[in-house]
Amino acid sequence: MKAIVVYSSRTGNTKLVAEAMASALPAGTPCVSVKEVPADLASYDVVFMGFWADQGNADKAAQAVLKEITNEKVALFCTLGVPPVSPHAQETVEAAAKLLPNGQTPVGYFKCQGKVDPKIIEMMYKMFPEGHAHGKSPERDARHAQAASHPDENDLANAKAFVEEVVAKL
Repeated sequence: MKAIVVYSSRTGNTKLVAEAMASALPAGTPCVSVKEVPADLASYDVVFMGFWADQGNADKAAQAVLKEITNEKVALFCTLGVPPVSPHAQETVEAAAKLLPNGQTPVGYFKCQGKVDPKIIEMMYKMFPEGHAHGKSPERDARHAQAASHPDENDLANAKAFVEEVVAKL
């Protein structure tokens, strides 16, 4: 089985998860940023495609790559500022899956909470007033603080386990 791990990362969260995933694959498995993705992904049996969440979907750089993946076997993973069990996390990976050009159904999804770029937090707090769902509030500040502790060792172990589960299904 020939695999590749491709990722887009803004704060380093998705890169950490991607590297953990690659470490669970055979030695020499490529782990590359979207800026270094090979022109021809068709030679891979499975593509692990990762991104950071941006407005309920993959970030723009990852979207461009997702739209070009024609492989039958694609596993998606993302990092975002909310808990991975949240409806928003599931909606985000499902939105990204809809970008695959051949209507492929991903062989799996992995979601991981991660720190939010402080620049994005600052921008949101300027754009939205207190009391708005995206505005400054004690609850939102607490969620950002909690997210900043991820991905942690448990998250990275779960990423490796996800890869093992996907490979076992192939």
